[in-house]
Amino acid sequence: MAKIGFIGLGNMGGPMAANLLKAGHEVCVFDLNPEAVNELVASGASKAEVISDVCRGADYVISMLPAGKHVKAVYTGEDGLINYLDKHTQVIDCSTIDAESAQTVGETLADAGVAFVDAPVSGGVAGAAAGTLTFIVGGNKADFERAQVVLQSMGKNIFHAGDVGAGQVAKICNNMLLSILMAGTSEALQMGIDHGLDPKVLSEIMLNSSGRNWTLELYNPCPDVLENVPSSNGYKPGFMIDLMAKDLGLAMQSAQQTNSATPMGALAKNLYNLMQNQGKGSEDFSAIFKLFSEK
Repeated sequence: MAKIGFIGLGNMGGPMAANLLKAGHEVCVFDLNPEAVNELVASGASKAEVISDVCRGADYVISMLPAGKHVKAVYTGEDGLINYLDKHTQVIDCSTIDAESAQTVGETLADAGVAFVDAPVSGGVAGAAAGTLTFIVGGNKADFERAQVVLQSMGKNIFHAGDVGAGQVAKICNNMLLSILMAGTSEALQMGIDHGLDPKVLSEIMLNSSGRNWTLELYNPCPDVLENVPSSNGYKPGFMIDLMAKDLGLAMQSAQQTNSATPMGALAKNLYNLMQNQGKGSEDFSAIFKLFSEK
């Protein structure tokens, strides 16, 4: 079992750290929210009084933070963890950030002799709680193989996308596609409803036809078609609209860097920004259905 420092105990990080404890790892946690820290301590974690405490004797330091600026500040900023990490410690950043920030942090840590991988996740809050997340890892092969030792305690699918930063690129490609599928599925379902079709029947027809996709099958955006999905629970997240909009912003930034054509992604971003402007940013991203259903 490993000794792990964990930074960031939000909706994703908290359950991930809890699963590390369940797997028998020794976990030291840090978060600015004392309630989140106390909850993990009650489950067997130790508490870092200051953030640098997570580095003490750690085999791994894992972070789950909101944005690239936070990741850079934690590791390479003034009094960053680069000043406290041992060379035997591996850093695993599970935040969803821009690839350039991941590469900058990775290169800076590598110059200090510290191994780094970016390992953003897919699977949402439910996957974090269940320990079934998908990890999309960027880093060299040896560092990827070492990271799997602890990642397998939090997820069931672990992919090596390429060098440092590749995990971030693969993650935003996936989420851009997901947003497009959710918008298109919502649009198609509402058109059928407008013509008097039962959305359950229409969903079943499309599931057995060429329109079949993940959002239709497992995360249907129309209320009461599926049980135990956000649309049937008042669009409680889930994966918030604010987070999807953030990821789509990263996707558009990435597209500009390579002059990639992403017209569908740009449209999806505009739709999710519209939802934010309507004050719905804290709802689940499947609530985009409301753009088509509310007359």
